[in-house]
This record gives sequence, C-alpha cells and structure tokens, in this order.
Amino acid sequence: MSFKLFLLLEKFLMVLPKKIRKSFFLLLATIAYYASSRYRNIAYKNLDFAFNAKLTKKEKDEIVRYSFKNLLLNFMHLMEIRRISKEDLAKKVTVKNIEAVQKAQKEGRAIIYVTPHYCAWELGAVAVGAFVEPITAVFKKMKNRQYQEWMLESRAKFGNKSLEKSNVIKPLIKIIKNGEACGIVIDTGINSREGLKVDFMGKSIRQTSTPAYFARKYDAAIIPVIMKTDDEENYTLIFFDEIDVEKTDNEQEDIQKATQLQADWLTKIVTDDPKFWFWVHRRYKNDYPQIYKN
Repeated sequence: MSFKLFLLLEKFLMVLPKKIRKSFFLLLATIAYYASSRYRNIAYKNLDFAFNAKLTKKEKDEIVRYSFKNLLLNFMHLMEIRRISKEDLAKKVTVKNIEAVQKAQKEGRAIIYVTPHYCAWELGAVAVGAFVEPITAVFKKMKNRQYQEWMLESRAKFGNKSLEKSNVIKPLIKIIKNGEACGIVIDTGINSREGLKVDFMGKSIRQTSTPAYFARKYDAAIIPVIMKTDDEENYTLIFFDEIDVEKTDNEQEDIQKATQLQADWLTKIVTDDPKFWFWVHRRYKNDYPQIYKN
C-alpha cells in the first residue's frame, strides 16, 4: 500500500465510531496472527525460553494472540493521538505515583524515564508529555521514512521530541545537562558493545547501560514508567519509585548494579502480567541465537 493510500485509509477509519474502528484493528490482529507464522513462532519460542517451557499451550496461545492484538491497538493509538485533545486524553488516563517524579523535579534533577514495549506504550509516552513534562525519546530508524515521519508527528502531539538511536549520545548529554527529561526503552535486543550482562527472568542477557551511566555521571533520576489497562478504554500511567544509582569509587560496579535493578523491575512487570509484553520480537537473538533456529 502506498503512503497516500494509507493516509486515505486513516481518514476513513477516523470518521468511523470508535467501536467500529477498534473492531477493524482487532480483525487485522487476528489476520496477522494466522498469516504470520514466522512472528507467531518467535513469540512461542520466546515464551518457552523465558518461562522454561512451563506454560501450558493454552496460556501461550492467549499471550501470543494478545501480543498481536496489542501491537495493532498501539497502531490505532498512533492514529487517534493525532486528533485527540489534552482534555479528552485526560478523561481516559489516570496518573499514579506522580510523587516519584515531583520529588526529582523539586531537587532540580533531570529525569530519565525507562520503559519497555509493554501494553499501551505509544499512549503512555504521549501521556507523560501531556500531563508531566515533555520528553525526548530514543527511537530506531525505520526503513519507510514517510511512515517514520507520520509516527514521529503523532508522538510529538504534546511536545515530545525524538532522537534517532545511531547518533544519540551527545544530544542526550546536552538534554540531561539542561535538566530536561528523556525516555529510553530498555527491553530491546542489543549487541555486546552497547550493554551489560544482567539477569532478566532468570536468563543472562545484555541490557542497555545508558540510563545508569547518565544518571550516575549527571545526577539524573531513573524513573520507570508503564501504561496499563483493564478494559482497553481507560488507562493508568504508572510511575515507579526512582531506581538509585550509587556513586562509589567503582564506577563500573555502580552502573552494573543500577542496570540490574532495572532488569529486576522489568522482570517483575513481565512475570506479573506477561500478556502485555511484546513477545513478537527476537529479544534474545544476540545472546541466545540458537533458540530462533528452525
């Protein structure tokens, strides 16, 4: 589909009632589940690996189906965000534990929001910008530049900005030094040059050490955040207490500890309600490539 046709489809979908629009995306999710054997199998392999093959087939089926559903709901959110007002967004979003953010702000410290691909991640980032403070989020460059610009425009609705991952260090340093907020996704697969080994769900994997490094060096606050829902209509933006970063004579050990604490937080989030995590990606490809063979 050309990008112009995509824009026409978007206009058509957005004049439909919300219930019908959502049904369309749920239908796409079902089609994607059955049509994409490759990504469906990736999700099953991830679940078997992460949970040591202890989940029943029914449990895995429910989680994988919801992963496809959740991806399409996030896509729908990107469309809706472009047209939503701050007032209407406030009607569907409740903010929890804002005190964790306010404490760091009163201390005059920049905040590094860490988050995974979990539940309504697109809506969550926009809600932070709308109700707390604008953030500059790191993203990975896409092959389709037109769609990338469309996506970034949605994310910028309430003042958020974006930085492309391949050239991000110096701009992030400037942002943090200026006391501004940034957002970093911590659940993507990375290579040995970009991360540290941590224990995540009982597995030794690499995770980005950037939040811990910047927090320690520039006295920034690491605050985890997710968006959750019980009915896919009303959402809760949940801030967690700051993850402390020690500042001893051993810099590497301090960064390692703080990165592990982030992995511990993510482990609890995922194991408490696994259906909301995005299982349809090769999270373990750099550390355990063998699980994706065949």
